[in-house]
Amino acid sequence: MKKRTALTLPFIICYLVFGNPLNAQTADRIERLLEQETVSCQEAALLTLEASGQLDPANNTNAEDAFIFARERGWLPANVKGSSAVNLKDLSFLIAQAFGIKGGLFYTIFKTPHYAYRTLVYYNIIQGRTDPLMHVSGELLLFTVNRAAN
Repeated sequence: MKKRTALTLPFIICYLVFGNPLNAQTADRIERLLEQETVSCQEAALLTLEASGQLDPANNTNAEDAFIFARERGWLPANVKGSSAVNLKDLSFLIAQAFGIKGGLFYTIFKTPHYAYRTLVYYNIIQGRTDPLMHVSGELLLFTVNRAAN
């Protein structure tokens, strides 16, 4: 048992010193998101699904595949295009579905983006003066997904 521990320790030290290459990719992606005024549905789907554990970030899933994954499950409206800017009510519906957030009576019965938005406002995941039809910036996307994850 001591021999195994003695061999594992150098590998752990190398990992800690040199780090994981995915961390640099994630930091670059977050930086790019913070600079964006509007985020596409594909980018929103990728970040939300990775944060909720629906997709594994290590698999290098691209944004288009994440969008298709969410759309096939009915977590995005059928009329939304992947390259179009995501609005707050569609993002709310995606977040509520991906994270399995329980809503009130109307959300439970109807499961629509409007009631998903109201649910996230009620749970204080969406804060401040917002409009369900406003376009989502990268900063707002990161903030909202982070609040939903915690």
